[in-house]
Amino acid sequence: MPIAELASNAPFFIVLNAGSGHSETELRRSTIEEVIRGAGRSCHLEVVEEPERLQDIARGMAARARADGGILVAAGGDGTINTVAHEAVLAGCPFGVLPQGTFNYFGRTHGIPEDLAEAVYSLLRARIEPVQIGMVNNKIFLVNASVGLYPKLLEEREHDKRQYGRSRVVAFFSAIKTALRPHRHLRIELELDGQVKRLRTTTLFVGNNRLQLEQVGMEGLTEAVEEGELVALAPKPMGKLGLLALLIRGVFGKLGSGDVVAFAFKRMTVRTPRLYGRKRLKVATDGEVSKMPMPLEFRAVEGQLALLVPGRSRMAVRPVAGEAEAL
Repeated sequence: MPIAELASNAPFFIVLNAGSGHSETELRRSTIEEVIRGAGRSCHLEVVEEPERLQDIARGMAARARADGGILVAAGGDGTINTVAHEAVLAGCPFGVLPQGTFNYFGRTHGIPEDLAEAVYSLLRARIEPVQIGMVNNKIFLVNASVGLYPKLLEEREHDKRQYGRSRVVAFFSAIKTALRPHRHLRIELELDGQVKRLRTTTLFVGNNRLQLEQVGMEGLTEAVEEGELVALAPKPMGKLGLLALLIRGVFGKLGSGDVVAFAFKRMTVRTPRLYGRKRLKVATDGEVSKMPMPLEFRAVEGQLALLVPGRSRMAVRPVAGEAEAL
């Protein structure tokens, strides 16, 4: 792949998730366009009104960004950012973020402001930084991926947010409600470096984000992410009250490793025992849930995403050869 350089007049191709209301979407659109055009830069913005069209719109905008030497930008929560980032990696174009979600782990990790106008201003004076992505089968994740109870928790949280509004308080109480419901343990086999490890757990969580790991109390493993690895967390078998206590400790940054199996890796294969007969499992990637065929292959891919981060200097990025074609 050729070196991708960020030109001082590179146009922006922005995919904006419509969010919860028309007036809010129009305010976001006008804020973005006013700031960018006020700086004399070109801006092409598409609003995604129907979630099922997000990937197609992102793919079309990525193609335009690639053809015009532009920058593909995602404006939305972690799920939107994930989908648009996937297309940026495939197209090999620089990628910018305007965080608009509940937790915004990805944007906060890279110093991108949560205030929309400030985030747009930061794009105008950004530099490119190569960023690690995680992959499970053929899908990328920037923050985390998981199987088991966690995808169910996310589905329930999304339902509650639609009913009660998007806030961290709603997310917290939704998680408690899900933890107190009956749940089955997941029996899985993990293959790492040719060795097989068997686990019985409620969920397998794979993290690719330093900030999220710090916030749940796993500071000892954050260095692994900085060094090009992913981090796996799996609660040991426990009842509903034990799981609830574990969840609350995680919220307050006190998770620790006593009740959790935790390790770092670069590549891992996940299988379920044959007697389960499972050919597909629900997998959550950055908050979006889908079914994937077994086995699941997790891997870290260093430096594949050319991310715009706040700064004044500009630099060139050489994507890892062959990786984009393999996605």
